Amino acid sequence: MESGGSSLPPFFTSVERGFMKYTAIIAAWLIAGTIGASAQVASHASTTKTAPAAAAPSSAGVPADKPVARVNGVVLTDRDLLREMYTIFPYARQHNGFPKAQEASIRQGALEMIIFEELVYQEAVRRGVTIPPERLRTAETEFRKQFSSPDEYQAFLAIEMQGKPELVHQKIRRSLMIEQLMKTDIENRSAVSLAEAKTYYVSHSSRFQVPETFSIQTISILPPRDAVKLSSEQIQTLQKRAQEALKQVKTTKTYQDFGLLAEKISDDDFRVNMGDHKVVKQEDLPPDVVKALRVLKPGTATDLIQVQNAYTIIRLNARTEARKMTFEEVKVSLREQMQKEKYERLRSSLAKQLRAKAKVEIV
Repeated sequence: MESGGSSLPPFFTSVERGFMKYTAIIAAWLIAGTIGASAQVASHASTTKTAPAAAAPSSAGVPADKPVARVNGVVLTDRDLLREMYTIFPYARQHNGFPKAQEASIRQGALEMIIFEELVYQEAVRRGVTIPPERLRTAETEFRKQFSSPDEYQAFLAIEMQGKPELVHQKIRRSLMIEQLMKTDIENRSAVSLAEAKTYYVSHSSRFQVPETFSIQTISILPPRDAVKLSSEQIQTLQKRAQEALKQVKTTKTYQDFGLLAEKISDDDFRVNMGDHKVVKQEDLPPDVVKALRVLKPGTATDLIQVQNAYTIIRLNARTEARKMTFEEVKVSLREQMQKEKYERLRSSLAKQLRAKAKVEIV
């Protein structure tokens, strides 16, 4: 299944992105407070948990509210952008900044996201979306719990909210309005019924085919890795070792017997794991090997299989025939995947609609 187009780079289009910003404002603030004043890039707030509390940041530790975009005249700043970048890449604190190779795309994705959020908020205002007082009070209470102490909260107010508690109220209300519009326009509409999933299952039958697989162990007798051309004496030595290996394999009775022998005499890299290749698809094996394995009973081994001057003995532990998974097997994961893709298509469509009728300026 393919999702619809998006106005964001693919890295930033996850359905799990989330819009409950009020629980993450503090997380981004705590992180931003520990970086140097040279960090001039940014973030929005999502549902991520707060970072461990750091020392209260100084005003030198956050951006200086430099405009980065205007959305219908509303200014978005580098402070907003930096928060969003830390939401996208929360490991920046541990890594002492953003990876140079990814910083530009993280910044672009963050910029697109804060613009999108502002567009959604303005649309929510236009539609008259309201938040019940009780829900707003609950959200504010939960937000206050993000702080480890009253002093930390006061430091947050001083630096991020100009010392005005009412601004916290406004930002939480804004976040809840965004969430409400996203819920009505995207989340509620992205539900996938059992009947829809069944229709997809029937019409995309090949997607649910399970290939034939073999669970195998091997013992291999191989030429020296650096050998260009083998002497007749080297060839005879390999043949003798291979015959002796086959003789010993015939005395093994169990998975462990074969595995211990593989560890002792095999030359291939699987010897360190008792010769076990785990499960291998039929398409990943040579036709001659597949033919040999199909006539084996589980728990038995092939004779020597020779490819040029290399010899292999294969023990079959299990074989699973190709089949089609039933709808009962896939219905839960299929509905989840279809819902994620439908959500992303709807989100992308909303972004394009709002952007088409807005005036967006990148500063």
